[in-house]
Amino acid sequence: MAFFSKLKERLFKSSSKLEEGLEAIVEDGRAEESTPSVTPPPPEVPAPAPQEAPVAPSPQEVPPPVTEGLAPPQPVEIPDDLPATAPRGGLFGRLLGRAAPEAAPRRVLDDAMLESLEEVLIGADMGVDTALRVTANMAEGRMGKRLSTQEIKELLAQEIARIMEPVARPMPIYAKRPQVVLVVGVNGSGKTTTIGKLAAQFKTAGKSVVIAAGDTFRAAAVEQLQVWGQRAGVPVMTAPEGSDPASLAFEAMTRAEAEGADLLMIDTAGRLQNRADLMEELAKIVRVIRKKDPSAPHNTLLVLDATTGQNALSQVATFQKLADVSGLIMTKLDGTARGGVLVALADKFGLPIHAIGVGEQIDDLAPFDPEDFAAALTGLDGE
Repeated sequence: MAFFSKLKERLFKSSSKLEEGLEAIVEDGRAEESTPSVTPPPPEVPAPAPQEAPVAPSPQEVPPPVTEGLAPPQPVEIPDDLPATAPRGGLFGRLLGRAAPEAAPRRVLDDAMLESLEEVLIGADMGVDTALRVTANMAEGRMGKRLSTQEIKELLAQEIARIMEPVARPMPIYAKRPQVVLVVGVNGSGKTTTIGKLAAQFKTAGKSVVIAAGDTFRAAAVEQLQVWGQRAGVPVMTAPEGSDPASLAFEAMTRAEAEGADLLMIDTAGRLQNRADLMEELAKIVRVIRKKDPSAPHNTLLVLDATTGQNALSQVATFQKLADVSGLIMTKLDGTARGGVLVALADKFGLPIHAIGVGEQIDDLAPFDPEDFAAALTGLDGE
């Protein structure tokens, strides 16, 4: 629950964008329903023929009112604190002088509303195919019903959780020692920080971990891993700047095997998926690792930056072909209104989502929970 509160707070950009869109959909429907329709004037009907007016009785025929024995009328005092308008809200409300709360605005679920909902979901970076699938499921058995914004949010959260439930799996831990975890991704995706957080968390859980700083082209990445290693008590293997990262990976596997380490986490340089030379270098690292252990790497984690939006889909497709990606970690969900892209990734690729990140601290990276994510994305309160 603690992480859910943090997730909901830091997914505000995404959830507020969705919420504003849903509220606008309902309000637009109310405006259309309240607009008076223009009807043609009724046909002219000929006026009836004039008739003679009835003769009024003479004054002598009207009996005088009876006033004998009646008290004269008394003036009625009106209290100063009488409300300007009578309260509404049914019999009991009127008797108790209280007004009933105003009902939440609603809109009929029809084709026009579904089209507007699709546009909102696409704007949240869920993608066209996923948006169509979600809205179709929401509409099933509900067409013609009047829905409030809260009810739409609840239905939307249910459909998002349904899509993401099959992919919400923690990174598997095998008996194999060392278990080689290769971490890949493009520049700036948060790979180095994610490796540091994972290593610290595994160390806290009682696992022995070795880190290989395979981003030999960026000194800052090596220094960052060394800081995390010192903080967590995890050794970090490095190599001279510009040296072959594949050789470092091989040496790290030898050391981890000799020390009986549970996990070897290998960082790699950030690679743009449209740079063939850099992608080939990653393929070389995989080939060298497999010379040492044909079953390695046992996990290939692709770290994605949520702020890239739909571009994350092309990254997954490219890295999946090259490095046989086994699972995803998405970072920087706290800095974007494009959190819906994670739903699109789950729907299109079905790859396990191991964890999500919403900040820089070690506890800002947590296992992925589909129901918590769906609730936070749509702005619902947790259980």
